[in-house]
Amino acid sequence: MLIDTHCHLDFPPFDQDRDLVIQRAKEAGVAYFINIGAALESSAASCELACEYPEVYASVGVHPHDADTFDFSAEDRLRQLASGGKVVAIGETGLDYYRNLSGKENQRQVFLKQIALAKDLNLPVVVHCRQAEEETLKILKAALPLRAVVHCFSGDESFLKECLDCGFFISYTCNITYPARVSNSGRDPASGNKMAQRDKKPYTLREMVSLTPLDKLMLETDAPYLSPEGFRGQRNEPARIKLLAEEVSRIKGVSFSEIADQTTRNAKDFFKLP
Repeated sequence: MLIDTHCHLDFPPFDQDRDLVIQRAKEAGVAYFINIGAALESSAASCELACEYPEVYASVGVHPHDADTFDFSAEDRLRQLASGGKVVAIGETGLDYYRNLSGKENQRQVFLKQIALAKDLNLPVVVHCRQAEEETLKILKAALPLRAVVHCFSGDESFLKECLDCGFFISYTCNITYPARVSNSGRDPASGNKMAQRDKKPYTLREMVSLTPLDKLMLETDAPYLSPEGFRGQRNEPARIKLLAEEVSRIKGVSFSEIADQTTRNAKDFFKLP
């Protein structure tokens, strides 16, 4: 059994064959899908998918890219959605200082409001962090105790250790299957994009996987994004999480079944799945 803890099945690339995509994933061993909201519209669609498909559960949230449009009515609507059935988390929410599609202060305020909502409803938080490690940690630490997962982890060893020390889960996606590139001059090993100043020690994402305790690790596809090596340039889909699990198995030197069993336990406990 595998669980895709972060996918976007409501997005337009799946409109023509969503049923087939879900069926292929089930045939590959995927038992549950956590469909992640990235805006109010996609959060509502995530809830609708969760009602339609028994295997799908919803997370609702507003991505930092959309923080500039978040107002009181949006906050009320998000709370309404979060109170619905089969909603298992708040997010994705966080800080994105790479693209800066919304103002930094608005990103911080919207992040804080969604953390407060998660705590009010006793739900975990799905955290997006890109080139904003120090501020993300500052906000999360101030909110402790808090259940959180850092999705699509791309930070360095220091960031990893601080997240683990807070008790957070770490989620990896299929970019760990890409040819290893050691970071240098503050560049991200997966994308080559410039990173925050704090990320100066050379590392690869595979090294971060090796340093992450298995009982704190989860798997995600972030579909339709970040297809694994051999499928780059194509739409990603949840069935390919099996390739991700196989790569984690190789990195950690343990069996595929151990990776599948432990990451499934982690996800079921974190999201409180049946």
